[in-house]
Amino acid sequence: MTADQDGSHPPQRLGLLLAWHGAVTQTRMKRALGAAGLTPRHAMTLMHLEGGPISQRALADRLEVDPSVLVGVLNDLEGEGLAERRRDPADRRRHNVAITPAGAAALTKTNTALDEVEDGMFAGLSAPERGQLRALLDRVNASAEDFACDE
Repeated sequence: MTADQDGSHPPQRLGLLLAWHGAVTQTRMKRALGAAGLTPRHAMTLMHLEGGPISQRALADRLEVDPSVLVGVLNDLEGEGLAERRRDPADRRRHNVAITPAGAAALTKTNTALDEVEDGMFAGLSAPERGQLRALLDRVNASAEDFACDE
């Protein structure tokens, strides 16, 4: 039996190959995020808050999620003391969202865990090859509407 027949290598169709590597990546990333105490959606939200406070609507747009989904994520993050919502003093109807010091600490831990995963996964690629891979993946026709988050 060859390596291709015993299941140790992913299928060679490009879409299936990408799906296989994506599944492996997702498993490793979720494991790393879990060790840091966050889900992928919570981590992505904190990453977007790292640059400073942002309106809740703009955050939903950046994350490409329905505002009702974001409310649940923010409820979780606020409950853990990782983010906070405040009324915008200029427009009391709008909420601004900010990362807390505890959220920044959790994000630092998360980034360290994710760096370890990525360093291991892409160890065989040079820095220019990693950049090339990113550029190629940016060109793959995919949209947020196609994404199903199964946290």
